[in-house]
Amino acid sequence: MLTAADLAVVAFTLRIAALGTVLIIGPGIAVALALARYRGPGKSILETLLSLPLVLPPTAVGMLLLSVLARRGLLGRWLDAAGIQVVFTWKAVLLATMVMAFPLLVRSARTAFEEVDPRLDGLARTLGCGPTAAFFRVTLPLAWRGIVGGTVLAFARALGEFGATVMIAGNIPGRTQTLALAIFQASQVGRDDRATTLAGVTVLIAFMTLWTAEWLTRRRNRRVAT
Repeated sequence: MLTAADLAVVAFTLRIAALGTVLIIGPGIAVALALARYRGPGKSILETLLSLPLVLPPTAVGMLLLSVLARRGLLGRWLDAAGIQVVFTWKAVLLATMVMAFPLLVRSARTAFEEVDPRLDGLARTLGCGPTAAFFRVTLPLAWRGIVGGTVLAFARALGEFGATVMIAGNIPGRTQTLALAIFQASQVGRDDRATTLAGVTVLIAFMTLWTAEWLTRRRNRRVAT
């Protein structure tokens, strides 16, 4: 049975994961489109840098973020002077989830954009569409499956983020504790029943997320077919 504290953790995790995913959609699509269209030098280096959070240990990513945001760092000193506290707050949880989820969205969307024939965009421009109109009327509708898939993966990654979060935000009940951190803490103190319950909730949320994405895809396909 979920307690009030458990429900609060679930609600906090969902809010952070949803907000983080929403905040990276715009930049993620822009970066993915740029990578799909750019053919100049340095592209492979940029792609590698953007993919690093996928291969580095999450704790290493968290350590890098902590070093950047710490008071001894340039950004940390600026935030401190502005009276903005990030480390060990919900903002740090949000930042960690965004950093870890961003590459998944970019990779999926980039692949989708690469599968769209650039000549279709050029054809739309010859018919009177500007670059922005051509993107929203031609490129985006053709790449929407990859974008939706990447968004779902990003949200799922945000739900389960642990390593970077614990490094930059800690595991503070009622302030920065997410489902992943609560499961870990419950297991460490011998509360296997709570850990199992929270793990079950996590599985249910992830299942519903993936099922909803598949349902939306099938529904859109039926509309296109008719």
